[in-house]
Amino acid sequence: MNLQETLSKQVKEAVVAIYNVALESVEFQATRKEFAGDITVVVFPMLRFVKGNPVQIGEQIGEYLVKHVEEVEGFNVVKGFLNIEIYDQYYLNLFKMIQANQNYGFRPIDDNGKAIMVEYSSPNTNKPLHLGHIRNVILGYSVSEILKASGKKVYKTQIINDRGIHICKSMLAWKRYGDGETPESTGLKGDKLVGNYYVKFDQEYKKEIQDLKASGQSEEEAKKNAPIFLEAQEMLRQWEAGDPEVVALWEKMNGWVYDGFDVTYKNIGVDFDTLYYESQTYLLGKEFVSEGLKSGVFFKKEDGSVWCDLTDEGLDEKIVLRSDGTAVYMTQDIGTAIQRVKDYPDVGGMVYTVGNEQEYHFQVLFLIIKKLGFDWAENLYHLSYGMVDLPSGKMKSREGTVVDADDLVTEMAQTAEEISEELGKLDGYSESEKQALYKTIGLGALKYFILKVDPRKRILFDPKESIDFQGNTGPFIQYTYARIQSILRKADAELTSVDLSNFKLHTKERELMKQLELFPEVIQNAANNYSPALIANYTYDLVKEFNSFYQNVSILGAETSQEKYFRVQLSSVVANVIKSAFSLLGIQVPERM
Repeated sequence: MNLQETLSKQVKEAVVAIYNVALESVEFQATRKEFAGDITVVVFPMLRFVKGNPVQIGEQIGEYLVKHVEEVEGFNVVKGFLNIEIYDQYYLNLFKMIQANQNYGFRPIDDNGKAIMVEYSSPNTNKPLHLGHIRNVILGYSVSEILKASGKKVYKTQIINDRGIHICKSMLAWKRYGDGETPESTGLKGDKLVGNYYVKFDQEYKKEIQDLKASGQSEEEAKKNAPIFLEAQEMLRQWEAGDPEVVALWEKMNGWVYDGFDVTYKNIGVDFDTLYYESQTYLLGKEFVSEGLKSGVFFKKEDGSVWCDLTDEGLDEKIVLRSDGTAVYMTQDIGTAIQRVKDYPDVGGMVYTVGNEQEYHFQVLFLIIKKLGFDWAENLYHLSYGMVDLPSGKMKSREGTVVDADDLVTEMAQTAEEISEELGKLDGYSESEKQALYKTIGLGALKYFILKVDPRKRILFDPKESIDFQGNTGPFIQYTYARIQSILRKADAELTSVDLSNFKLHTKERELMKQLELFPEVIQNAANNYSPALIANYTYDLVKEFNSFYQNVSILGAETSQEKYFRVQLSSVVANVIKSAFSLLGIQVPERM
């Protein structure tokens, strides 16, 4: 039980003892800097239950707490605010507990509880990963790590969209214009090579459209009748029919893309526990449509198509099977979700990391699965996120104007190099050490910039703005961590353990301890809200508090051995929490900067 939970229980007991009234909850806030105290009880909400003067009520509750709660040393009341002062020993005991626990804030994974499957990335195999995918994978990976830290068992997964007209476009363009090119012969990553042919298809398609329009067809007619487009459609039909030559080409080109994706994921620092492929799941779901028809969840229209009527829930009618018996994406998603629970029977919920343009799709999906009678449908969540824009504007993959994920990671490292050299921070580093550090700073800047923002908000991403050694940025926090490591290296040789009995805390030490105490609660809140932004901004607040401490008290030049020992060890604890928090964001921290 943390301090706030202890005080909440005791305040409720005080109100029962003094006024014979039961409070539903107790409202707390941080004590304002100008008043003595460590935590403040807000009395005003109690006036609905307890009649009287708020100052007098605060005084009576404060007197009760001093008598009955050993952590409470004193109190003062300002208007309707009861400011509670906590004994130093409480924070010293907390410090010892944190110091002894390398995984402070992390709950052990409950292997007997229900697992959560988190889906992220889920790319198409006709192009490399781009900036939009970066927000997706960084967000999905971080939410997975936060859920694990909160005590949940997590499976990280993706469904790779490896079938359909998009990959046939790349395949056809390579077959027509590729002249046998391979990743090995060109020196290109496989996903980039295949992406080039997707762009090539679009270029040739546009030429054919213009030719058909010149011969008198409308734009709409030209788009449907362009020979290259008709040939791509025929290739898709051949793939679905299992044509050996088409399937062999599909396997070869998708293999190139998978290899390319693996390199990108490794570069970004994300991974997966399990993979699903649309080529293996696109026929799933039909059996559940049949069952749903029998149970009345679905209905059939005159043309033979099958629908779900969601108008009572404020939505519309949704098709789940076409009149020719073929499935739609919704059918496939229903089947895939159910298949995942079959594959992993301990899964009790799923998180889908998908852009906000698909919000309606997931509303419908979750509702249909619930109607089909699956109890785990209550624990399905769409981790909806906004677009990422660049100062230069929107990206279009088929025109080849996307910001490639690999290129962006490289650019971030180069920007980190330029700024680090301007600041002259890396004297004495070897060239390989510098390059590794630039990548750590660049990737940390990118991830932090994206994750510090509420996932639902749209982001304008500016690489230079993200790599700033001041302000709410990844490099600022990394630099503070490295500064603490420098302090610890200097202190290491001469520091000996001392008894902290009767040690009096400096105000700045106390403020830092209060910030550290919040970490376990922040992890739980971030998990409950699927929000890495809570972790990112907590870490920034912790670092600001440490820098205020660093500027206001002497650490290595402390007057007494007690002060020096405590301040060095407190710095070490702060560094460990920064490292733990950043690990939840998928960000590394450098030992030197």
